Amino acid sequence: MFTRARDSASLAEITIAPEVLDYIRQRDCDFRICTSCGGPILLPVRVKPPKKTDLLLKAGDHTIYVSVHQARFLNSIHLDMIPFFDDSEFSGPEY
Repeated sequence: MFTRARDSASLAEITIAPEVLDYIRQRDCDFRICTSCGGPILLPVRVKPPKKTDLLLKAGDHTIYVSVHQARFLNSIHLDMIPFFDDSEFSGPEY
């Protein structure tokens, strides 16, 4: 039988850094915390859609969907969970 690792009451214990709330507000969309090879990662739902088993966490006017696999280990959501890419890495060879 499937049971959730956290119920909605214990999700209230997860803190969201103010910088992350600003980031979400600026992008004006919902996000999802999912598993990556480097640990938990925060991605827009258009990149990583939510799953039926995700837990919901309010972030201002938006929702952060939290993977049940990450929820039991999550205490806070911080900027380190947001992937940033250096565009020069993807621009190709310079001539």
